[in-house]
Amino acid sequence: MNKKILTLAALLAVVPGISMSASVYKWTDENGVTHFGDRQPTGKSVERVNVRAGVPASTASQKASPQERLADMEKEKEKENLTARERAEMEAREKQRAANCETARSNLKVIDSNARIHVEDNGEKRYLSPEEIAEQRQKFQQVAEENCGPEKTTAAN
Repeated sequence: MNKKILTLAALLAVVPGISMSASVYKWTDENGVTHFGDRQPTGKSVERVNVRAGVPASTASQKASPQERLADMEKEKEKENLTARERAEMEAREKQRAANCETARSNLKVIDSNARIHVEDNGEKRYLSPEEIAEQRQKFQQVAEENCGPEKTTAAN
């Protein structure tokens, strides 16, 4: 009876080790996609991969104190908030550029239609002279060039 219990205990101790040492194969198919599997594919060049279970490779975070981990988490959250704010600012800037572009194009269309353009000056309406119209056309073309194309990046100091 002792012999049976001893054999059963030895068998139970050995089985997890055998199951943990199962082979894992790595191969690349004809499309360049890398695959992993527990069965060796036929007709393929395979590489046997050593798989270990247990402690992850990077244990640095486990050695850090709770205060250090909390500080790291706060820094990450701050970075995420900063990038979200930058993204929102960039989106607002793009919307403003699109609106400026549309307004400048619309104004150029009016100027190019040879319409008589009037403005209110000191409470009185008056028509723009050809020189003033040319000046306005130049101004709107500059606004369109600045806002309708890709945004020009400037070097930050």
